[in-house]
Amino acid sequence: MKNFLILIGTVFAALLFFGSDTAMAAEGADAAQGAVTTGQGLKGIGGGIAAAFAAVGAGIGIGRIGGSGVESIARQPEMAGTISTQMIIFAALVEGVALFAVVVGLLAIL
Repeated sequence: MKNFLILIGTVFAALLFFGSDTAMAAEGADAAQGAVTTGQGLKGIGGGIAAAFAAVGAGIGIGRIGGSGVESIARQPEMAGTISTQMIIFAALVEGVALFAVVVGLLAIL
């Protein structure tokens, strides 16, 4: 499964980088007519994929934080307040990184 994901990532990266370079030559002629070039479409796909991976990664991270926090509280109920505070802090950090990644992915479209 890991090799498959690496292959898919490599294919999308190649499409994003090499596809936009080949479309640059045609972009000058089509820009006057307002046509969408292949490079712009691939940038949109790449930005959408980046934003989706950021959202999925944040969901996985927050799920692991929540699961581990609940397990820790079950083991030591007297530390529930401290563990809950730390869970909220780490969840906010994960969300901050995910929001930054989504913004960068969406800026790739522009």
